[in-house]
Amino acid sequence: MNKELVIVFVKNIKLGKVKTRLAKTIGNQAAFEVYKELVKVTEHATKQLETPLRIYFSDAVVDTKWNDVYKAVQKGKDLGERMKNAFLKGFEDGYEHIVLIGSDLPDISAFHIQNGLKALKDTEVVFGPAEDGGYYLIGLSKMHQEVFEHKPWSQSNLLKETLQELHNNHVSVSTLEPLNDIDTFEDLEASDFYKNNPTLQDKIKQLND
Repeated sequence: MNKELVIVFVKNIKLGKVKTRLAKTIGNQAAFEVYKELVKVTEHATKQLETPLRIYFSDAVVDTKWNDVYKAVQKGKDLGERMKNAFLKGFEDGYEHIVLIGSDLPDISAFHIQNGLKALKDTEVVFGPAEDGGYYLIGLSKMHQEVFEHKPWSQSNLLKETLQELHNNHVSVSTLEPLNDIDTFEDLEASDFYKNNPTLQDKIKQLND
C-alpha cells in the first residue's frame, strides 16, 4: 500500500457560492466561470500524481469530476472540523503522509503537491503559504488536531497564528513556496492563468460590458 495520500477539498460549483470575494468585484456569474477553470487546473495537477487521491466536495459528490477516484462529502461545522475529519479518516485507513489542498489556486501543480509530501519525511507538518496570510496546502505525518481547532479561518493571521502554536508545542514544521490566490479582479488580471486563457477573458469581458 502506498502510504501517501492527497486530499482535495472542492466547493460544489454553484452560482453565488464560489469565489465570493472575487464576485464582489466581477459579479457572481464571472466568479462562477473563474472557479470552473480553477477546478480544471486542480484536476489536471492531481492527475499527474501517482499518489492515491480523495476528493471531498462541499455539498454533493459530482461524478463528472475526477473519474475513478474516491469521493465523499465534507463533514463538519466549519472548515477546520471538515479538514480534521478528512485527515483522521486518512490516518485511520493506514496512510502516513497526508497532504490536503483546496481547488482554487491558479498556479498549483503536481510539483507543489509532491514537495509537500517530501517535506513530511522530515517534519510532522508542512504548509504551502498563501500570499493572503492563509495557506493553500497543509500536510501531516502525525495527527495534530490543534491545527484545526479555534483558528481564524479566512483571516490574514491564520498561518502566523497556526505556526506560532506549533512552535510553542515544539512540533516540527516546514513551509513551501508561497502562491497567490485569486480574490480580486486585480489578482485575476495579474495571473498567468488568466493571461493564458483567452476564452475565459472573453467570457469575463462579455459579462462585465
